[in-house]
Amino acid sequence: MSAVETVTEVSQALPTLNLHAGGQEQKTESYSYANLLPHFSPEQYPPLTPFKHEDPGFRALKHADPRAFLKNATSVVELTPNLGTEVHGVNLATLNSEGRDQLALEVARRGLMVFRGQHEFIDRGPDSYLEWGRHFGRLHIHPTSGHPKDYPQIHLVYKDAKSSYNFEREDSITSTVWHSDVSYELQPPGLTTFFLLSQPTTGGDTLFTSQISTLKKLSPSFVAFLRTLSAVHSGVEQAQFSRSGKRGGIVRRETVEHVHPLVRRHPVTGEEALYVNRQFTTRIVGLKREESETILKFLYDHVDKSADLQARVKWQPGTVVLWDNRVTAHSAIVDYGKSNERRHGARITPQAERPIPALEGLELPSI
Repeated sequence: MSAVETVTEVSQALPTLNLHAGGQEQKTESYSYANLLPHFSPEQYPPLTPFKHEDPGFRALKHADPRAFLKNATSVVELTPNLGTEVHGVNLATLNSEGRDQLALEVARRGLMVFRGQHEFIDRGPDSYLEWGRHFGRLHIHPTSGHPKDYPQIHLVYKDAKSSYNFEREDSITSTVWHSDVSYELQPPGLTTFFLLSQPTTGGDTLFTSQISTLKKLSPSFVAFLRTLSAVHSGVEQAQFSRSGKRGGIVRRETVEHVHPLVRRHPVTGEEALYVNRQFTTRIVGLKREESETILKFLYDHVDKSADLQARVKWQPGTVVLWDNRVTAHSAIVDYGKSNERRHGARITPQAERPIPALEGLELPSI
């Protein structure tokens, strides 16, 4: 399929998603990715249990050329000096185990990688997505989001003229909400894969920022203080949003909160990164409320305003984006609502290790 044909399919084949009570889909018109439309099973899941994560990037460190998977690329361009690489000419669908290890290391080093022309990868379908994701870690099942029927490990984002399953705040002047995915889990995601199945003609971009770079912008004495702190990351608000009848109205797993270091260390690269986000971080442990709110507001504003540390991904048909949640934050840009066009995305979300404190010996209390 040519790029022109794909754009035509994306812009014209926009079926109506008819819903009944509980957010279940009833009937759809012809659509190439109808099997990947949001499904909201009421099935309940037990709490997640700890597991030992073995990062594939470690294996790539032993390779003679850790970037060998890029040798046949037709174009490798850095999006910004601090974050992001765009690649043409590498087919993710044909990467072997060694190539995937190298990819994991490169994503850890660059934070974000954008691969164009990945129609084969996207069209291989959900079983292939699961096989891909499991190479990088245990697959996360989101407690509230929609997923393709029978594939709860695939997180979907969805918005069209009649429905939205995004985490949107109608009472805010902006749709920009910086976050690291489900950071409230004990073992949040590491390398994440995301792509759009349908997209608006214009808009719907995704912003990314380097949390390594945001940390480096701060003064050494302030960083030293931040390294001594830990913070609560909570899934309560997201669950309440669903329980209110939005986002599909489903909560499949009991809500959790966990404590993570404010500054974490990447297990493979050793880089230190700021680890707070406006969506899920609620308070700093051990500080008075006003102290915690003041520091968090400063850090959130720092992330929001540091355009020199950010990269913006403009989606094209066949684009697959990978990022490392341990060292980046991101936000969708919901600027396409009045177009009534659909934005339908799928995320493959392997979990990684429990965040490692940059300060050796920092104790992380249970809550």
